Amino acid sequence: MATYPAPVTRLIQALCKLPGIGEKTAARLAFFMLKEKKDEVGELAESIGRLRHEIGLCPTCFGLTEVHPETGDAKECAVCRDLRRDKERICVVEEPGDMMAVERSQEYKGLYHVLHGTISPLEGIGPESLRIRELLERLKHGGVEEVIVATNPTVDGEATALYLAKVIKPLGIKVTRIARGLPVGGDLEYTDAVTLGKALEGRKEI
Repeated sequence: MATYPAPVTRLIQALCKLPGIGEKTAARLAFFMLKEKKDEVGELAESIGRLRHEIGLCPTCFGLTEVHPETGDAKECAVCRDLRRDKERICVVEEPGDMMAVERSQEYKGLYHVLHGTISPLEGIGPESLRIRELLERLKHGGVEEVIVATNPTVDGEATALYLAKVIKPLGIKVTRIARGLPVGGDLEYTDAVTLGKALEGRKEI
């Protein structure tokens, strides 16, 4: 990248920090931006710059939501505000992207809870590092009959599912796991809607 002008080099280096973006792809994106109209590139830069200021975590499910422009507080997300949702069921997922993936399946009409990770002893991540305490608080308020554990079918995802079953079952709430319609080692975020829908239909109690 030594032959590129300094501003182009800086942009390529910044783009390389994004997941799945190598130096060649970053360079193509940089030169694409150079060809675009200045106002369009400016709009892109502004959107990126405002992202962290305008997006927060839903205070109920911890999915992504908009932040109130005046107070800076995160609003309750559209799913949690929707009175038509089935409030007797909560689907627990690892990340906000997984929540969106389940929504795309159009097979689930309940509520969600986002853990923001999985239990991973090798990485020093225990239950206290996740949003499990907040989930248990929601369940103690009553009204929930089933918790659907939709963590990824990985070693850490399975460990998290077993832990959740252990701490939720004493509350008298049914705990189910989505069926193995998903490839082992795969991610919910990149699973097609049909496969994910069938996995939800075929869930079973842990």
